[in-house]
Amino acid sequence: MALAEAGANVYLTYNSSPADETLKCVLEQGVQGISAKLDVSKSEEADAAVKQCVEKLGGIDILVNNAGITKDGLLMRMKDADWDAVLDTNLKGAFNMIRAASRPMMKKHYGRIINIGSVVGSTGNPGQANYSASKSGLIGLSKAVARELASRNILVNVVAPGYIITEMTDVLGDDVKNSILGGIPLKKFGTVRDVANATVFLASDASSYITGQVLHVNGGLYM
Repeated sequence: MALAEAGANVYLTYNSSPADETLKCVLEQGVQGISAKLDVSKSEEADAAVKQCVEKLGGIDILVNNAGITKDGLLMRMKDADWDAVLDTNLKGAFNMIRAASRPMMKKHYGRIINIGSVVGSTGNPGQANYSASKSGLIGLSKAVARELASRNILVNVVAPGYIITEMTDVLGDDVKNSILGGIPLKKFGTVRDVANATVFLASDASSYITGQVLHVNGGLYM
């Protein structure tokens, strides 16, 4: 929605629940919008999505990799399937989308790739070995690709949110929330708009000399 407000046409995807309401909000901004089902862990689906985006919207200038799942559990109890599922979506999925989108971007000599990471990709987190590894790997992937594509004027960066107010954090008990807030210098949780604003900045010409970086949006939780 923030990208649409900034004037971008939007090709948005979902895997389980249809994104009809989000698409409606996008179209209300007076831009073009398409909603499509996509499993980013499957390279053929990633290729098809980028192809449709180029055909229907006239090209692809910005890629935001924000598909992500969690399957938390202590290391000794973590199942192979839970490790594989998180890495396949969070890391391999980003790789699939970057590889597919970089082709038309290279032809145009322009592109902005923003990968949505997490503070735990830098700090680690008990019970999230798979998730932390996927987000840490995303940083390494972003830096490598940033070096590869810089000569084609394609910028690659990471937005790494901390604790953001979402449905997932709403279910946390007061004791847990207070414990988390105690480690955040700004003493408040972030909002989805904070993450969106950082993403729009990195997608805009205002960030034309920034690549290979991790922009932490976490209230000072990790410095």
